[in-house]
Amino acid sequence: MKRKLNKPQTEKTQIIASANNIFNIELVESLGANSVSEIIEISKDLEKIYGPNSLLNEGNVHKYFNKKTLPFIARYQNHIIGFIIGAPLENFNNQAWVQYDENLNKNNTLYTCAFIFKKEFRKKNGLAKTLKKIYTNWAKKRDFKYITGHINNKITLNGDVKIIKEFPKWFDSKEPFVYYRKKI
Repeated sequence: MKRKLNKPQTEKTQIIASANNIFNIELVESLGANSVSEIIEISKDLEKIYGPNSLLNEGNVHKYFNKKTLPFIARYQNHIIGFIIGAPLENFNNQAWVQYDENLNKNNTLYTCAFIFKKEFRKKNGLAKTLKKIYTNWAKKRDFKYITGHINNKITLNGDVKIIKEFPKWFDSKEPFVYYRKKI
């Protein structure tokens, strides 16, 4: 049986915000090979938190970075340093955890699949906060009323946030996680 090879994609992004073209936030339509490599490398930090199933690779990266999701990348000096990916809650209706959300099938909630920065850029000059703010504004412009996601229960959320459900074990994580909903 022949293995199907993925065709190289042409990168297509739109710069949403820029600081002297040194720090850019870009909305992704499709990723090129170099960006895919950088995303995969950054996702290794996700694996440390969530386990091996969270690792992005050549086979699944385009599932998250496409026109049907809301993926943003942050670039610093032309290198990707972080990303955030959202998708409509209804895309996950086959997952057990989503049944706890009263907004399922109301098409008003954006689920945050991943939000990660390279370690050396975390809590530095508000770069992650800027990316999150732009993500939230874009969600609002697309008529989403809420943003949801799963986070370690030790992380403090700000704003109008409701904890929907606590999970003592979240996939391969050794820590408890909460499923939250934030009004935007």
